[in-house]
Amino acid sequence: MNPISLIIAIADRTRRRRVSQSIDGSPLVEIVAETPDLMTTFAEVEERQPMAVIIDGSLARAEEFEVMRALFAALDVRWIVISDEPDSGNRVASAPWGRSSDLFAVPADISAEPLIERLRSLTRTARRAGPAALPRTPAPARPEEGLSRPRSNRFILIGASTGGVDALLTVLSNFPADCPPTFIVQHTGGGFGESLTRLLDRQCRAQVRPARDGDQVTHGEIVLAAGSRAHMRLAGGKPMRITLQAGGPISGHMPSVDAMFQSAVPGAKRAVAALLTGMGRDGAAGLKALREAGATTFAQDEATSTVYGMPRAAMEIGAAQRALPLPRIGPEILEACQTDAAEINQRTAMR
Repeated sequence: MNPISLIIAIADRTRRRRVSQSIDGSPLVEIVAETPDLMTTFAEVEERQPMAVIIDGSLARAEEFEVMRALFAALDVRWIVISDEPDSGNRVASAPWGRSSDLFAVPADISAEPLIERLRSLTRTARRAGPAALPRTPAPARPEEGLSRPRSNRFILIGASTGGVDALLTVLSNFPADCPPTFIVQHTGGGFGESLTRLLDRQCRAQVRPARDGDQVTHGEIVLAAGSRAHMRLAGGKPMRITLQAGGPISGHMPSVDAMFQSAVPGAKRAVAALLTGMGRDGAAGLKALREAGATTFAQDEATSTVYGMPRAAMEIGAAQRALPLPRIGPEILEACQTDAAEINQRTAMR
């Protein structure tokens, strides 16, 4: 039986060494890395693809852990939280996205034997490698009266915050390799933009890349602004061009969903925009401006939102034409890209 390949991610050096030394002698475990923070852990997990990770509660409660947890899911990595704080069930109470059958909180002073047994129980059914990335093959043309549909001249805008990593993975899993130009703002901690970009690119058929000033974006390309110190704005053109502009936070955030949405108002009649799960109001005012200028607009519904803040704000001010459950948002965005905006507005008015 091969030993369990393991990464120990604990911020406190003394505790990290204590946990490592307590299990290092076991023939059932192979410690492949020890890490003090989430960024280092993300890089080590990507490179080494361990069977399991032991992570301390302070890291699991950080907002950026949402990106880490999504990588665990993508690679089928099991994980255990070491936490001094009391917990109920199998999640860290203060981490709203920490609901997972792979998460088991154990006290920080747990001895080696039960910890190793827990690792064995978690990894017994684990795959040795994560799921392969989605193939980047062109999506088959959809027939329409014997002819394939031409490429849409529409573009897609998506904003998200807390819970947005899982939401984006769900929405973008529907996108074909030649999807319309897509622009995303996701709130996350500084430095995690590149990690999130790599994660999404691993899982998507289309190419996902970080937003860069002056970039042109065409079909089959998704640009992501996350964890940066600049707002992403659309600057028009064919192919569409983006600019990154420094400044203060807008709607409390940098980069801001409102900043991206507002910049797209001149081209609103070609825009399909969605506001996903998140705390606060960022994106609501911009989504309303887009709708009033002729865009097609959606918001995630309350039942499927991790935090129903941003979508609620959008619905309260009439910014979204429809609230949709998360699994339907991707297909509806793509359908809207193939449908005339006037037709969508007519359908909405009849509801």
